[in-house]
Amino acid sequence: MSSKISARTKIHYRIRKNVSGTAQKPRLSVFRSNKDIYAQLVDDQNHQTLASASSREKDIAAQKVTKVESSKLVGEAIARKSAELGITSVVFDRGGYLYHGRVKALAEGAREGGLKF
Repeated sequence: MSSKISARTKIHYRIRKNVSGTAQKPRLSVFRSNKDIYAQLVDDQNHQTLASASSREKDIAAQKVTKVESSKLVGEAIARKSAELGITSVVFDRGGYLYHGRVKALAEGAREGGLKF
């Protein structure tokens, strides 16, 4: 494993020691690949994914926008799905990534969509 990936993994484990989600306040987990970005609402007590959104969904992928702009759309999509489930507040798990660029855009999109964290 490259040193960059192992460093991110160590950071992610360090974050996960303190951050966990419940059914009322799930964990908003972010995964970023080179091309796409994924977000999940996770209930860690029951080991369930409550909702998910990604930049690969048809309505988001159909829009020809930059990766940062599509990340914001993913944030808004996960906020919409959480509102349908009656979830208003979450715990943000940046997944070991820096809170910058696409991860920050996703968080801002989720906040604009009505999520509190």
